Amino acid sequence: MRLSAPTGGPDVDLDAVDLFDARTYSDGDPHAAWRAMREHAPVHRQTLPDGRSFASVTRHADVSAVLRDHTRFTSRRGTLLSILGGADPAGDLMMAASDPPTHTALREPLGRALSFAALRSRHPDVRAVVRRLIAPLALEGAWDVAERGLGFPMEFTGALMGLPESDWPELARLTTQAVAPEDPLFGAEAGHGALVAAHHELFEYFAELAHRRDDRDDLVGFLKRMDVGGRRVRVEEVVYNCYSLLLGANVTTPHAVSATVQAFVEHPGEYARLTGSDRQTATAVEEGLRWASPANHFMRYATVDTELSGRPVRAGEAVVAWLGSANRDERVFADPYRFDVARNPNRHVAFGFGPHYCVGAPLARIALRMLFGELVRLVERFEAAGPVTHLRSNFVAGIRSLPVRAVLRPGAADELKGEADAATPAR
Repeated sequence: MRLSAPTGGPDVDLDAVDLFDARTYSDGDPHAAWRAMREHAPVHRQTLPDGRSFASVTRHADVSAVLRDHTRFTSRRGTLLSILGGADPAGDLMMAASDPPTHTALREPLGRALSFAALRSRHPDVRAVVRRLIAPLALEGAWDVAERGLGFPMEFTGALMGLPESDWPELARLTTQAVAPEDPLFGAEAGHGALVAAHHELFEYFAELAHRRDDRDDLVGFLKRMDVGGRRVRVEEVVYNCYSLLLGANVTTPHAVSATVQAFVEHPGEYARLTGSDRQTATAVEEGLRWASPANHFMRYATVDTELSGRPVRAGEAVVAWLGSANRDERVFADPYRFDVARNPNRHVAFGFGPHYCVGAPLARIALRMLFGELVRLVERFEAAGPVTHLRSNFVAGIRSLPVRAVLRPGAADELKGEADAATPAR
């Protein structure tokens, strides 16, 4: 998906816009449509050929209201367009597909386990993953950030969950297939069957884990031992929430990395502003998250007749909150189509908003800050090394391929070669 200013003029035929079609994001420019919707149709309805329909909300205030207010907008019936009109089998079992009090009972212990404080002991592990990821910069003429980064979150999330390292590549592929089943690399020929197949394999994998011993010293074991409203968590809850945690990690982090590096290629002056200080790096990471908006939408169902931006929303209606649009809302962000590493304030909703704010956000921020801190220290500038291709998905605003060259700072090549040699097993 294009991450710069919308193409074309302000006149957009909104009746011709298809926000359901995954090709809108891989090949088109939804930002032009979102800008027109924010201005003229903040609640915009689309009906699919099979009769299913949904209302799109695109303003920051409306997106925040939909994600915040579970009394008017429920998560229990499904949270993604991929299951529009159906019943979500994960309803009231998976944290993301539940409302309080079920959601609260699941989230509070997980939130403590994944807090910044609880993850402090993991910093050396994450830093080691970062160093392994960027070590090839000294050895390769072109570095495909998207391809390399696809497995980046698996290396620390997989370790945190206690998943065997040999399974990580396949789990990364399956989670991408689950969010981009129409992408040519992830099952386009199978269509909806690719989504079903990915879900089946992932649920079967976690079901097997859920039936193993309870004394595991990892996040899966923690889930199995959790007390949920005075009872032990059920096996199906372990399965669905393991799936949700892994999906969340693999959706946000790698695509935030790719989109931010692409922004540095296209806006070298912004990269040149970075000095490597922790505070400045943290601010730049937040702008990268706003710019990328990797989770493109979340869906809710209205429980009552209500209004958004003065427009009616009917009870029972599917309402889709477009995070990518909210993060370009002119009412909230000054010059929203400008990538600004010092943007402050930055009220982005890349991790969602309200009670369903991403529980894994602290881990993602730790990893992204460490990664970009190291890149700024070692890389003088990035240059394009080939065409960019985008993931075909209406849920993930992702980049499938992003070849770049890294012009290294003095001494960085030797340091990175040392890392690469250390990571290469002796023969």
